[in-house]
Amino acid sequence: MESVKPMDVASGKGKLRRTFAKVINIKKLTGVVPEDNKVERVKKSQENVTFDKDIVKNAANLSESFDKLEEEYEKRLALEALLAKLFATISSIKSGYAQLQYAQSPYDPNGIQKSDNLVVAELKTLSELKQSFLKNQLDPNPDRTLVLAEIQELKSLLKTYEIMGKKLECQLKLKDSEIIFLKEKFEESMSQNKLMGKRLNQSGQLCNPLDHNLHLSALNPTHFVTYLHHTVKPIRGFVKLMVDQMKLAAWDIDMAADAIQPEVFYYKQDHKCFAFEHYVCNVMFEAFHLPYFSNESSSKKKKSKEDKAMFFERFTELRSMKPKEYLASRPKSRFARFCRGKYLQLIHPKMEEAFFGHLHLRNQVTAGEFPETSLCTAFLEMAKRVWLLHCLAFSFDPEASIFQVPKGCRFSEVYMKSVAEEAFFSPEDDGNSSESEPGVAFTVVPGFRIGKTSIQCEVYLSRSCQRHPIR
Repeated sequence: MESVKPMDVASGKGKLRRTFAKVINIKKLTGVVPEDNKVERVKKSQENVTFDKDIVKNAANLSESFDKLEEEYEKRLALEALLAKLFATISSIKSGYAQLQYAQSPYDPNGIQKSDNLVVAELKTLSELKQSFLKNQLDPNPDRTLVLAEIQELKSLLKTYEIMGKKLECQLKLKDSEIIFLKEKFEESMSQNKLMGKRLNQSGQLCNPLDHNLHLSALNPTHFVTYLHHTVKPIRGFVKLMVDQMKLAAWDIDMAADAIQPEVFYYKQDHKCFAFEHYVCNVMFEAFHLPYFSNESSSKKKKSKEDKAMFFERFTELRSMKPKEYLASRPKSRFARFCRGKYLQLIHPKMEEAFFGHLHLRNQVTAGEFPETSLCTAFLEMAKRVWLLHCLAFSFDPEASIFQVPKGCRFSEVYMKSVAEEAFFSPEDDGNSSESEPGVAFTVVPGFRIGKTSIQCEVYLSRSCQRHPIR
């Protein structure tokens, strides 16, 4: 048996050491490490490499998205520019067409040619825009095109408005000339009416109640009708003045009208003045059927011709004088008593205090003096006309009688005249014609009878009134 040589053992150990060192170096290079440390360096490096690749990929995607968005924005901006230019061109065509119409009347050949060329040029522009859209030839500078299109459209609109203004000026001149022509025609008609009136006066066919040559023997109902119209005018003037005073005194006009005539439907707000006219006429014509508006001479049932002549004499005497002059010369006359009584009855103390803030005017009237105020002046003129109409009524043989129509009475054109034509043009109802006819709400101005002649009373009609037959 051979002994082991020391040199061989040593050399074997050296080989084993070198082999183990190689294995460790190989593991280091391949990332194989012991499981005790739990460090995977190779995996981390691989993850870092993968993360870097994702960043690069995402950056490329974002760049591509930005490019697409920018392309879409430019395309949209170009389309907006195209639409703006389209609308601007259309506005130019409208402006050119308006110029063409304006140049035709009055006829302007140069203006027609110019506007026609403008329209043709803009139509060509429209055709070019259409071709650009179909061929997808977008505007390279849309921002500038948008601004220019807006300027073009504003210029076209301004031109259109200028033409419209010129047209309106022409229409205004035409209307002015029509007004001048109608005024001349109206003046011509008025002069013809005056001429016809003079001819009728000369022939005796027209009666004027203010004619100073009028005699009792020539008196007829036409005189009374005409003078009644002259009497109604100052009554309405006084009513207007009274309503104005109410408004200045902050009165509720609606409430005041409803207090005079409750539950009346008015077709217009202004129609409520008829309620005040009804109130004034009721007071002024009260006791009209009695001689001198009193019971002093009512005991005589038959009036003699001397009485008729006396009334006509009073009529002719007062009509040529101013009421204040007559009252100053005859402060104790029947007319003076009539004026005092009617004023105190018509103007309530509360009304006068609301109008003027005191009752001094009432005290002066009671003492027989009418001060110089607009209300007193209007009242005296109205009172004079009513008194003269009364004297004229008692100058007839038989004397004229007064009548009113009760509320709810059915309308009759023989005895009535409506002050509001709206009552006949109300909306259609359920077909019941008897119920749809308007009824009398109240009498505004009373009517009169002179023998067989009936003078219509003026009434306000309302569909809310209950109908009654005329008696």
